[in-house]
Amino acid sequence: MAAYVFCCFSWCRDGGAGHIPLKEMPAVHLDTQRMGIWGIGVATQKANLNQIPLGRDVHSLVMRNDGALYYNNEERNRLPANNLPQEGDVVGITYDHVELNVYLNGKNMHCPASGIRGTVYPVVYVDDSAILDCQFSEFYHTPPPGFEKILFEQQIF
Repeated sequence: MAAYVFCCFSWCRDGGAGHIPLKEMPAVHLDTQRMGIWGIGVATQKANLNQIPLGRDVHSLVMRNDGALYYNNEERNRLPANNLPQEGDVVGITYDHVELNVYLNGKNMHCPASGIRGTVYPVVYVDDSAILDCQFSEFYHTPPPGFEKILFEQQIF
């Protein structure tokens, strides 16, 4: 079963990014408090988190603030023009180890993207005074069937 992560736009920072290891992949919800430059998706440990926007190489697959989904510096898909996130919207993502899917205010946007391989981690970045609130459990919208909150990776041995 894959995990569901929810992020909300309300984390204020210039030029930051980060990732955490997962046991199962999540969905992420973003509550758009203040628009700026931002992205959300998945990345490998080799991703350069100091160089944004992400999605420039084979180490990250992200949806950028303009609604485009990028992997290896190629636009893999795009939100419909009339469904771009606006301030106050909630953006969710799911990743099932193959496809990254985007949800806007709980509605599936039907614009999957794929290509990244290997162990990946959720990644969120902001710049230009963007404000994001990220939620990794207790989501605003019910996750799609088969997805749940992030389960952190644990070493059994």
